[in-house]
Amino acid sequence: MKNTLAPDYFDTLIVPGYHGSGDAHWQTWFEQHLPHARRVDGIDWESPQVKVWSAQIVRVLEMATQPVWIVAHSFGCLATIWASQQIADKIAGVFLVAPADPWRFAHEGLYEQVKSITPMRSIAEDLPKSPLPFPSVVIASTNDPWVKLTTAGFWAQHWGSYFINIGNAGHINTDSGFGLWPEGLALLQELQSIHGELPRGNVDAVDAYSDIQSFQPLVRSA
Repeated sequence: MKNTLAPDYFDTLIVPGYHGSGDAHWQTWFEQHLPHARRVDGIDWESPQVKVWSAQIVRVLEMATQPVWIVAHSFGCLATIWASQQIADKIAGVFLVAPADPWRFAHEGLYEQVKSITPMRSIAEDLPKSPLPFPSVVIASTNDPWVKLTTAGFWAQHWGSYFINIGNAGHINTDSGFGLWPEGLALLQELQSIHGELPRGNVDAVDAYSDIQSFQPLVRSA
């Protein structure tokens, strides 16, 4: 028998990306429609420093009293994966949308902004390259200016994540037409409802996802 769970069984932590997520962003819309949802706070959205961001994510997770699904976008995906190395036991699953290319970021921030600082180590060198100990989904597009589809797929494969290519959808943000995103919300809620059936760290276990095929997000026009 399928192990189904009510959506309110989980807390949902929203982790925006570089520059944050404004009022018209799908993450804000998710936050308004999901029970027990909150946005990570204490972050300077204009300063993408992975250790600083991940520390705030860890702080919020430490206070959680029930399992947490993290809904992250862009650089927030990288900070989420970084934080998971410290506090995986509090994470029920991660919903990673348009993860930014980690090779574009040093520990001190965006390479093009901190290139005068030496030495500069890419955060890609220190991100985990093994299956995550919780269910994970990576959603990417074919024309994202922040990451090539093949790069997003590379990380999804290493993390054992279910990988969804939604086509020509840009950075899957407000500018590319993703304000209201009911398809994405339906997918997340379905993942939460069949949480107990989802594989952990097994990119080949596609059969466990058969119930969510009809919820694959649609490309939305700008």
